[in-house]
Amino acid sequence: MSATHFNTRNDTFRTLMGNGFTYWIPRFQRDYSWTEDEWEDLWLDLQGTIKEGGEPAHYMGYLVLQSHDDKFFEVIDGQQRLTTISLIVLAVLKNLQRLVEEGKDADRNTMRSTQIRQTYIGYLDPVTLVSRSKLTLNRNNDSYYQTYLVPLGHLPQRGFRASEHSLRKAFEWFDRRVRDHARQRGGDEGVSLATLVETMSDRLFFTVITVTDELNAYKVFETLNARGVRLSATDLLKNYLFSVLHRGDQHEHEMKALENRWENMVGRLGSESFPDFLSVH
Repeated sequence: MSATHFNTRNDTFRTLMGNGFTYWIPRFQRDYSWTEDEWEDLWLDLQGTIKEGGEPAHYMGYLVLQSHDDKFFEVIDGQQRLTTISLIVLAVLKNLQRLVEEGKDADRNTMRSTQIRQTYIGYLDPVTLVSRSKLTLNRNNDSYYQTYLVPLGHLPQRGFRASEHSLRKAFEWFDRRVRDHARQRGGDEGVSLATLVETMSDRLFFTVITVTDELNAYKVFETLNARGVRLSATDLLKNYLFSVLHRGDQHEHEMKALENRWENMVGRLGSESFPDFLSVH
């Protein structure tokens, strides 16, 4: 790949979410699928960076992005990690909200909440109260994320997809961990909550690979896979093919039918075997 189509840098979570950058997870990317095992691993890693004498930085792996302009990026690989870290930030905001509602240093905690939200999550339109988020999830998850999680509202539990329940459960899991963390630290809980976000944002870092089109993204996948970095070729290929189709005139029901056929085919062959099948045929 020529240098003009590919660049690599190391960025902290703070850098990724700052400077007006926004991220979009393609509509046909995999739904949110992390479980308590992954949440626990990430939380333990995070605790290792924020404890006294802890590690000064924690590596979060590769993040593959496709640039559309200098501020807007499509997330080719890394959506599970970005989504989960954003849920941690939202859990901190929920705990700050509780402190405000309880009248605990309400003015300062409101200021902390506003600053954290604008830096890492986005903002609520003051007229419509519609969220303007730094992160947009895929077509199956974004509505739940923007409607219930980002505004910190009541979280309904019925009539939603399994992946939406996973988002809710992840938020509730981190909400409990964040609350326990702030209480165990002692002192001013608002300060502890804000410090958690700021420390996490400065010490979690990614190797960010930015490409200019889907084909270059697939080449990046091949390179990383050859070096032992496990990405899903099947998911990446699906995203590429369906993004090309979606630029055409296909209607939503046609796209859904094609997606169902794709899932049936992958289900028969297995996700790990599917790229080999394509390379032979």
